[in-house]
Amino acid sequence: MALIEFHNVSKQFGTFTVVEAVSLEIHRGETLVLLGSSGSGKTTVLKMMNRLVDLSSGQILLEGRDIRLQDPIALRRSMGYVIQGSGLFPHMTVTENITLVPRLLGWGRSRQQSRAEELLQLVGLVPQDMAQRYPDELSGGQQQRIGVARALAANPETLLMDEPFGALDAVTRELLQLELLRLKQRLQKTIVFVTHDIFEALTLADRIAILHNGRLEQIGTPTEIIRHPASPFVEALLAAPKKQLQTFQNALS
Repeated sequence: MALIEFHNVSKQFGTFTVVEAVSLEIHRGETLVLLGSSGSGKTTVLKMMNRLVDLSSGQILLEGRDIRLQDPIALRRSMGYVIQGSGLFPHMTVTENITLVPRLLGWGRSRQQSRAEELLQLVGLVPQDMAQRYPDELSGGQQQRIGVARALAANPETLLMDEPFGALDAVTRELLQLELLRLKQRLQKTIVFVTHDIFEALTLADRIAILHNGRLEQIGTPTEIIRHPASPFVEALLAAPKKQLQTFQNALS
């Protein structure tokens, strides 16, 4: 059974359709990248999974249960959520930011502290140096690492990541992409990752779901999508990266 299932899901804001008749499955332990240009509906698809946005029609199942029958707050706390710019609370220390959900879940202070130290080490930061700092004392890359640590704090099975590296410089972005791959291999989480960057999608994805004007154009492995684009839009989306890669290879030869 798939961990998350979309069955003919649509979302309208007033008379405007943002997502139209999307059906897909997200498998346990995989990284599914939602790829598309701005306005394609990818962030709306992500936010419907934890009910930050409620669907207009269709059905979303989590482990076979309709998410509309679940308490939205409990649902959100059961999924890690990482956004662009980290979303850290500026008045909280790093430790307080990381342990936000465990505090809401009633964890004891020593357990919270232990978990914060464990997660700081996991994302490649030194607890003694970072624990009592505030977000404005951190670099952009450090803030994003703290954002990932916070999303992992209550040990959720699923991580929802909405263009988390989009505002970073190219070098930091690549380092964090590699860090995410390392964490994925170690933790075996299910990750749904939104991006408009096709190179990032190809780097991170087990499968890619390509959205355009609110509709699902194609879903498949990176190899399947590159070799067998299912629509003119997908073919056009891949054309520029293929040309860039060919130009780079020619320059090296």
